[in-house]
Amino acid sequence: MIHSFLETPIEYCKGVGPVRADLFKKELSIFTFGDLLIYYPFRYIDKTKFVKISEIHDDNSYVQIIGRIASASIVGVRRSTRLVAELRDDTGDLELIWFNGVKWLKDKVIAGALCIIYGKPSYFNGKLNITHPEFELYNPLDPASAHNLLYPYYSSTEKLKSRGLDSKGISKIVRAILNDASEKISEILSGDIIRKLNLVSREESIFNIHFPENERILARTTARLKFDELFYTQLRLVKLKLYRIQKIKGHVFEKVGDYLNDFYFKALPFELTDAQKRVIKEIRKDMASGTQMNRLLQGDVGSGKTLVALMCMLIALDNGFQSCIMAPTEILAFQHYKTLNKFLVNLDIKVELLTGSTKAAKRREILEGIQAGEIKILIGTHALIEDVVVFNNLGFAVIDEQHRFGVAQRARLWKKSDMPPHILVMTATPIPRTLAMTIYGDLDVSVIDELPPGRKSVKTLHFKDSNRLRVFGFMKEQIKQGRQIYVVYPLIHESETLDLKHLMEGYDAIVRDFPLPDYAISMVHGQMKTKEKEYEMGRFVKGETNIMVATTVIEVGVDVPNASVMVIENAERFGLSQLHQLRGRVGRGADQSYCILMSSVKVSNDAKQRIETMLETSDGFLIAEADLKLRGPGNIEGLEQSGITDLHIADIVQDEKILKYARQIAIELLEADPEIEKPENQAIKNYIRQENKRKGSWGMIS
Repeated sequence: MIHSFLETPIEYCKGVGPVRADLFKKELSIFTFGDLLIYYPFRYIDKTKFVKISEIHDDNSYVQIIGRIASASIVGVRRSTRLVAELRDDTGDLELIWFNGVKWLKDKVIAGALCIIYGKPSYFNGKLNITHPEFELYNPLDPASAHNLLYPYYSSTEKLKSRGLDSKGISKIVRAILNDASEKISEILSGDIIRKLNLVSREESIFNIHFPENERILARTTARLKFDELFYTQLRLVKLKLYRIQKIKGHVFEKVGDYLNDFYFKALPFELTDAQKRVIKEIRKDMASGTQMNRLLQGDVGSGKTLVALMCMLIALDNGFQSCIMAPTEILAFQHYKTLNKFLVNLDIKVELLTGSTKAAKRREILEGIQAGEIKILIGTHALIEDVVVFNNLGFAVIDEQHRFGVAQRARLWKKSDMPPHILVMTATPIPRTLAMTIYGDLDVSVIDELPPGRKSVKTLHFKDSNRLRVFGFMKEQIKQGRQIYVVYPLIHESETLDLKHLMEGYDAIVRDFPLPDYAISMVHGQMKTKEKEYEMGRFVKGETNIMVATTVIEVGVDVPNASVMVIENAERFGLSQLHQLRGRVGRGADQSYCILMSSVKVSNDAKQRIETMLETSDGFLIAEADLKLRGPGNIEGLEQSGITDLHIADIVQDEKILKYARQIAIELLEADPEIEKPENQAIKNYIRQENKRKGSWGMIS
């Protein structure tokens, strides 16, 4: 079989064996030759470039030095041991320090050893040192160095290193596999694509990514492998989208009747924005097409997504169908329930709420009402997808904050109707274009990029702990003017590892500075029972309390127009998108609102960038782009099911151009060959078959 070489279990590679193979599997999820060949180096060192110790200064980024170990010793006791060595060349000496990996290094880093050191120099107490340098014994006759000017460095772990599988050890095993790989690495793109894009072959690129001869070859190789990954990600998504459009029938909602007209002309509390009108038109067109709608609705906090969703649900009612909204938390579901009932107060439309906390008698009543068709709109949490929930005729489903639901959970919602309902996915977390193209590449996208008129921009300020009294004074002034205030903390209880202001301590401090009964204070956190949370939130919503001290449970779902100040404690501990979401809780009324970011005196560079971004812009999409660049796609919530975390070399932030090109090529391919069965696309079909076997079939549910 053409792929049998790459599917060979890793233990059969020369120099591996069962013990090392077990470590490869446990530490790096490497099971086969093919898995190791796509475990790419994270860095390359030009073996021709060395510096002398006397040439080093502390603004050097990374340096490579050949020198001899003059002395080495283990310092400290038990868990605080470190290995300290003196490296010397003919121009001077510097200190080397390792805090980790001491066990496997102590027998190599010994006096007299000639070695190559690679690391970032710095000064400590006036002495030049490198902490955690990469270390290897120097052998000018080493064949691994002789073939390549650019030497690969691989990520390893302490357990792997203890068995000789440091970067150099991994490199030897990769070379052993590649020595036997000639003509065994098959092509995975069509000849047309390779010629059109002037790409190097797959076999050549796999060899050269590990052992490139120069920067030019490395650049061409990297571009080829990035294209491969992004092309197959996009091919899957585009194919899903085309399958849905061509094969999955949808309810035809042609009629606009009394439900929508009565609401629009008699109950709509304000004029729709142009962006809302545009999005409703896009959704209406989908719902009348005869194909199942699968649309993503993006909109910043407060842009009016829920109103758009409601008007589309009223169109479903006009056509004789029920609707539902599924939200990830009870708080958010309850907020939707309150919002819809407020909008529909004078209209005869039955709306119900179903969550895990719904009492048994009420639950029975709801289940009967939904099956009989008496309940027109059902709002709830995961409780909606339980088997006991049987709709009479579900035609329209809204999924709020989709990234919080698993694929299987979303699929169960599809099955609540003989014909899949139209799906509207809403998110208040703005998604960068590259991320939307990758996670939601099989959905059509609508964006509400306009806030309702009359909204004042929230003023964002940054204060350090030393200015706390000034902030408290400002809060008191705002309360005197009749405003309400949120104070948000990242943790509920003290953490032994993080020196944070925690919620209980913060609550006590606020009570001291805002003494009862002069001020009324609510407290809400995730460990409270639902009824307790609702009671405290209800007091704040009604204006019975001046200050709400909370954890991030109020990030979504709480709408209090009179709350004009958001104080975020330990702002340096929050991600950008979370800071932006919290800021969106204020600025919902006519008064000027403020978001105050409190931080420690000293914060990391990343935290500084996050805070500066918040001060510079309130545009959710700019913030999302900045967040993606700072955190990288692997740390953004909800990506586990997107395929992004499967990328080994491509980066959707840095490689936006390649991503767009890969998507265009995927679209062109599927337009010309929808089933990928033409002879010229056989290599692509073979690779898809291989990946289906390895990972499971490309599913229909995105």
